[in-house]
Amino acid sequence: MASAELILSPNARIYHLDLLPSEISSTIILVGDPGRVSQVSKKFDKVFLQRIHREFITHTGIIGKTPVSVLSTGIGTDNIDIVINELDALVNIDFKTGKPKDTHTTLTFIRIGTSGSLHESIPIDSFLLNTHSLGLDNLLSFYDVEINQALEAFNMKIHAKYATLGQLPVKPYLTAADESLIRLFKDDMQTGITLTAPGFYGAQGRQLRLRSRMRNLLETIANADREETSITNFEMETSGIYGLSTLLNHKAVSCNAILANRPLNIFSQKVDESIEKLIDLVLSRLIKEE
Repeated sequence: MASAELILSPNARIYHLDLLPSEISSTIILVGDPGRVSQVSKKFDKVFLQRIHREFITHTGIIGKTPVSVLSTGIGTDNIDIVINELDALVNIDFKTGKPKDTHTTLTFIRIGTSGSLHESIPIDSFLLNTHSLGLDNLLSFYDVEINQALEAFNMKIHAKYATLGQLPVKPYLTAADESLIRLFKDDMQTGITLTAPGFYGAQGRQLRLRSRMRNLLETIANADREETSITNFEMETSGIYGLSTLLNHKAVSCNAILANRPLNIFSQKVDESIEKLIDLVLSRLIKEE
């Protein structure tokens, strides 16, 4: 690969994350907020590495007998494009030859994020696992993606349920979580389909001084019955995580602390406590799995 494709620093670290292949584990917790990295790693038994570069903070350590890394992505699927591609490069590209390795290494990505629910039935400070993500961000449009017939059929069912999706200025694309990771966490959380938005305000139907084109869709979602095809929440990273993980043969799941209930127009008064509980839950399942 040309140096402008696989960009390394002078000391052979991957360009944006500033990491060497030896500095990450195969299980990686992704958090948006750089401040949340230490909130996770303080629960490790040992921390072997702490690296800060731009908004990307990485801590690698061990909890029980399980090696774990936690990395801050920042906000949005544009950052996810950097993070997932560079983490994959660390384990699946030989930096000396610039060629893909003969043996593929599968990474496990677990997003611990925050989100707003789009149903009254999903209360603030509860936890929600996303089985699928409907991306409004267009990231996967820039990759050569083979159509998954099963996902496409499910996507059509979702669009049939929410006809107002067809009125959006973008074409939503559907991605899915890893089934084994869904099974690992689903008994402790509600499940649903997230809308991954490319913004926090207008793209999620919020109106300050500008009108949003999302209001009709939000009303449709809020009034629809909860079922397999139900859209349940908004966040800003999951479609990129699921889409790129699938294309690169990795595993991913997105777990959310619900901080806002949009139909009820209420926001959590115990944000830190809710996130702390979700972190504890995720880490306990990783130890149990090991």
